[in-house]
Amino acid sequence: MSVPVFLELVEIKTKLASLFPFTLGVLFSLYYFSELNGVNTLLFFLAMVVFDMATTAINNTMDYVKAKNMDYKDQENILGKAGLSMKQVTYLIVAMVTFSAVIGLLLVYRTNLLLLVIGAICFAVGILYTFGPFPISRMPLGEVMSGLTMGFGIFFIAVFINVPSTFITALTIEWPNFALTGSIQNVAAIFLASLPLVFTIANIMLSNNICDYETDITNHRYTLTFYIGKPIAVRLYRWLYYGAFAASTLAVLLGVNSVFMLGIWIIFPIVQKNIHVFTNKQDKATTFGLAIKNLIVYHGMQIILYSLAIIFQ
Repeated sequence: MSVPVFLELVEIKTKLASLFPFTLGVLFSLYYFSELNGVNTLLFFLAMVVFDMATTAINNTMDYVKAKNMDYKDQENILGKAGLSMKQVTYLIVAMVTFSAVIGLLLVYRTNLLLLVIGAICFAVGILYTFGPFPISRMPLGEVMSGLTMGFGIFFIAVFINVPSTFITALTIEWPNFALTGSIQNVAAIFLASLPLVFTIANIMLSNNICDYETDITNHRYTLTFYIGKPIAVRLYRWLYYGAFAASTLAVLLGVNSVFMLGIWIIFPIVQKNIHVFTNKQDKATTFGLAIKNLIVYHGMQIILYSLAIIFQ
């Protein structure tokens, strides 16, 4: 398997969806808790990126196996276009998942046992997203699970591995008893700070499903768009972005984020323009990419604003 084929199989260009929650989680840890663990951050980065690539490879493989549309199977899916064998791809996926699991266990050893529980949930969602008899991506749960797992899950872990577990939440076991302790206030602060990520990442999945609505039906893929209809799905797309701006503003008002974060409204006209274009035309080739552009613009600005808050706090 050549490098270009591998990079297309794992859709390397889409990894921004996981890099932003990671980066913002680390910056939030620095701003809100004044904590940073360089070794843990590097280990988590490696595990996260490799596992993200593995889940994308699983997604493309399962789409190929379950595709009913032969044109899609032979001309659009990377397995068909590159003539990849199922055995070859399966070995690659197993190797990437194993690598991520080993790094994850090392992080559990370096932090707290609760990370094992959180990591197991994220692993399960990532694998079951497209694998199994009832994959999440073929159900109306895709947007919710992708938004929460990547937007909140990655952000939370990025904070968790940098901050002493007693600051957030910790699991202790003294056989036959166990105890889960933590700070509701700090967990709630992390969740509120992650909400813009939850919304923008969910919108990538939503816009993809809106654009693929007709193709998905021919491939027996019944997503949220199928159940609520394209007009309502397009309206939901718009309101999720408005929810991101509202969450960022609320976080400032509640003292979770610095007043610098109000600067996020500077990019509102850009996001609004992209929303308007997508609302008028939902097309995979020309307008789907606007969801990715909005994610880059929104969270790129957040990175700048968090950096300013850290410098001047």
